Amino acid sequence: MDDAVPTGGWTDAQATGVAASSRQEGTGDGQASQCDGRRLRFFDHAMRKACWEKADVVPGRHPDRWRVDAAGNTVARRFNACQGCLCYEFDHIVPYSKGGATSVENCQLLQTRVNRFKSDKDQLSPQEYSHASCHLTLTERDLDLVEMAVYGDVVRPGLQCRVTTVAEALGVLPAPMHRRRHSKPQHQYGACQWADAGSEQGSAP
Repeated sequence: MDDAVPTGGWTDAQATGVAASSRQEGTGDGQASQCDGRRLRFFDHAMRKACWEKADVVPGRHPDRWRVDAAGNTVARRFNACQGCLCYEFDHIVPYSKGGATSVENCQLLQTRVNRFKSDKDQLSPQEYSHASCHLTLTERDLDLVEMAVYGDVVRPGLQCRVTTVAEALGVLPAPMHRRRHSKPQHQYGACQWADAGSEQGSAP
């Protein structure tokens, strides 16, 4: 379990300590290192980026926005260290308390509730991972809605749409030229389908 936010939230002193240790320990290049003879406790930015990129891709979704955690759960990049079913944390595969290194090789994504269950345990079985997971079946439409809410657009192979701003809807401000062709949704939930870069297949009724 890594960088887990306490159930009651951080105190000011804890938050200051975590921020300070993160700044001191990280090498910035994603490589494990030591600070003043102490083992690294937290993954730095480069390690987290590499850890995200080595996780399995969600088929048909943008790899910078969605990944599959070590337990097979879909997680969203923006939802780090929160409690929902799409939330995740960066976990030490071999627990830090048992000598596990703070490195990309020893890092994995885990749905938050699974990471809290794992805690300082290692070698969990697939059944244990499944038992601890939030079993939530999401459709493509559901994921599109999450992207719309979080990013203001949907981006995936052959499909792109953005939310029209109030100013654009009122005609006060025209949409940017490179976005105008993506401003009309094909479906009521906001996804736009295009046959090619400049041809619309359909629009919402």
